[in-house]
Amino acid sequence: MLSARDIEQYREAGYIVVEDILDKALLSQARQVIAELVAGAAKVTAHDSVYDLEPTHRPEAPRVRRIKTPHINHPFFWQIARLPRLVGILEQLLGPSGVRLHGSKINLKAPHYGSPVEWHQDRAFYPHTNDDILAVGVMLDDMLMENGPLMVMPGTHKGPTYDHHADGYFAGAIDPGKIDLDFSRAVALTAPAGSMSFHHVRLVHGSAQNTSDRSRQLLLYEYAAADAWPLMGVKDFAEFNERVVSGEPGIVPRIVETPVRLPLPPSPHQGSIYENQTAAKNKYFKVREPA
Repeated sequence: MLSARDIEQYREAGYIVVEDILDKALLSQARQVIAELVAGAAKVTAHDSVYDLEPTHRPEAPRVRRIKTPHINHPFFWQIARLPRLVGILEQLLGPSGVRLHGSKINLKAPHYGSPVEWHQDRAFYPHTNDDILAVGVMLDDMLMENGPLMVMPGTHKGPTYDHHADGYFAGAIDPGKIDLDFSRAVALTAPAGSMSFHHVRLVHGSAQNTSDRSRQLLLYEYAAADAWPLMGVKDFAEFNERVVSGEPGIVPRIVETPVRLPLPPSPHQGSIYENQTAAKNKYFKVREPA
């Protein structure tokens, strides 16, 4: 469980890192499952409901930058989403109403070409009636400066929800030239494999390209307080309730005045964040073309 100091850091800085949550057996199993899923990408030539592909992907040399909704596409990741120690931490950070899994993905940065993710806030993608919402980064590899770790801007969760649009359409990225943030002050969330990071839904974050010879596999879960309801609506009420991992489902949203922008109109390149961000005009992270 978190200490009072851990909780205070999360409240003030917008993030914490907790080491040694996944043991070696679970890490090994996660890597094996991911390797099998990536191998399956040899059968596809375009993005689909499971894979978001690197631009240089070829069936004979699969290159995957994201595995979509892993908690749906493999039962192992639903198991991890409900680990008692993880759920206990979430209960401490998200309050007494309970905890609901909002979504999941695995961002894969293979050696020498893993794609960057531009600065953004998760709240821009899925605004809710309150912002007791966070993302968990399950570190399946050692996170080092050279392999493109998650970078965060401490304290930005207390500020606005920034404009993530370009040419009037949602682009899923902040234009670094239009806001007053000193990105040189970003903090890299480096830690050993098996650690987990927790960052607030309004915290500005991004990550650089992996130019090292080490992989960077990051399993990401988004969790919301059970009384936080998505402003874009609930498509399947039964499925919505099935994602409650702590507490009981309810029908009374808690409404708190927080900065909100809607991800509308949708991106011309609607898809994962990688596809959305292709519309961004002014990018921060440099990309070295892979071999």
